[in-house]
Formats: sequence, C-alpha cells, structure tokens
Amino acid sequence: MLPDADDLPELLLDLAVPHEDINELVARRSRLAGDPGALALLAECVEEVFREPEDTGRTPALDGLLASAPAELTDLFPVYVFLAALPRTQAYHRARGIPAEVSRRTLADLGRQLALHRRRYGRAGVQAPRWLVRHFRGELYHLGRLQFERARIGDRDARVAAVAGLDAAPGTPCLNLHIPDFHGPLTPTACDRSLALAREFFALHFPQERPAAVLCHSWLLDPQLRRHLPARSRIVRFQERFRVVCEQSEPADTEPVRFVFGDPDLPVDELPRRTSVERAVGDHLRAGGHWYIGHGWFPFRAE
Repeated sequence: MLPDADDLPELLLDLAVPHEDINELVARRSRLAGDPGALALLAECVEEVFREPEDTGRTPALDGLLASAPAELTDLFPVYVFLAALPRTQAYHRARGIPAEVSRRTLADLGRQLALHRRRYGRAGVQAPRWLVRHFRGELYHLGRLQFERARIGDRDARVAAVAGLDAAPGTPCLNLHIPDFHGPLTPTACDRSLALAREFFALHFPQERPAAVLCHSWLLDPQLRRHLPARSRIVRFQERFRVVCEQSEPADTEPVRFVFGDPDLPVDELPRRTSVERAVGDHLRAGGHWYIGHGWFPFRAE
C-alpha cells in the first residue's frame, strides 16, 4: 500500500509537503514497512476513509485508529494513511473527469497541514488529519482562492437559512465554502473567479447534485469585525457576499487566534499588532470581548 521509497520524495513534493519534512518521512517509511501490525492499522485506516462513499459529509472514525499507531510514528502516521489512499482518490477523480491540476491543488492541502503543524509546534506532523479526509474522499475541491466541499443541508443549517431568509430543506445539496491559509489575500476579484470556477466545475463533474446554496461557517463572518476594520476591507467585502446569522451563544475566541497568529494558545496580551486584522482580533479580546462563528449563505446555481 505504500509508495516505493525511491518514489516517495517526488510524490511528497507533488503533495506540497515541505522540503524539510521529506527526509524524515522517507526514513520513517522503513519503520512502518517493517511492522506488520502498523501496516494492518494503515490498511484499516484507509478502508475507514472510504467507507460508505455515497454518504457525503460522513466523518470517518479515524481518531481512535490514528491514536493507536506506534509512538514513534504518531505525528506522521496520517501522512502514510493518505499516501496509501492516494491511488483510490486519483482513480475517483479520473472517473469523474476532474482535471489533473484541480486534483493536484486539492490534494496539496496535505502539505499545507504539515506546514501549519510545523509553524505551531516546530516539528513534522499533520495539523488536522480529519480535515483532510474530505479531500481524499472526493468531497472537497480547491478552485482558485477558495475551497468548495460537496455537502447537504442539515437541520441546523436549515434553521440558520430560514433566519437568513433562504428556503432550503434538510438534505438539499449545497457547497460548504472554506478559506485556505498560505494562499494570498482574500480579494474580491479572487473570490469572484473562484465562484465562477465552482459554477462550471460542479455542473460538469457532479451534475446530479445541483447545489442550491453556498454555506460558510467562520469567524470571518462575525459581524463584530465591521466595527474594527475599514468598510472596504477585504474581510468586510467578503462578508457582504452572504446573508449572515451570528448565534452568539458559545464564544470561539481561539478560532481567529489560530488562523491569524498560528497558535490558539498564544497569550492574548502578547498577540502582535502588525496588521489591521491582528489589531482587530487582539484588541477586541484585550478589551474583554469575544469572537463568534458567523453562519453565512447565498444562493448558488451551477452553470
């Protein structure tokens, strides 16, 4: 199930794995390949990733499996799981006619998650293994500046949609919108281009689903940001695309700290103030305020 050791470096580069992590991944491959128990666990994880393939939005039960990996492989074991899953993902993409460039850029999120882990912890590892499952199951695609995840409206989403003035019943196909890190500014032009790509992409490759709306659940949609940022800032203009509902029940203060500064555990008093966004996030928290997840919708029609 594992790529040959000689082929592994180029494959890792194709997945945007940081250069400083490649030698370690190649070296640890021999440890994994020589352990029958670890290889059996690897196969079990891959099967769990692809179980019930038609259940869009399913969250595979990987946490317990990954936690049982050999101690010296724990941080990097998810990388080998996704490497072993890669041929099946690529076959699915080919069957759907997904362009090779879209496939490559989508699966390169593996490298982004290693970069995020190293930024926070200073060592090789995968920041959010469960997040990557949707890429390898063929549910999420990177199109321009944004990522779009095939999904269905749930009960909570339907309630939020009703508050936002949209009529969308539970089970209706939709797209969850995500904003990847390390990909330049969130400009209106880049967002327009991504949405145009998404309309064409999903009409061509998933014509049976006909998503009714784009959803976004993010701290970037917290209306309080408008009090701290210029009216024509990129974030405010991004918010203007959506009908936003912000249910201020549970604070999500660590979300902006994690995405803006790279570590959700940084002391609030020590947060830098180098940019307008850094000042907005940190000053609001230092003043005793909280940040919340905003829920946004807008209608979507594929071409």
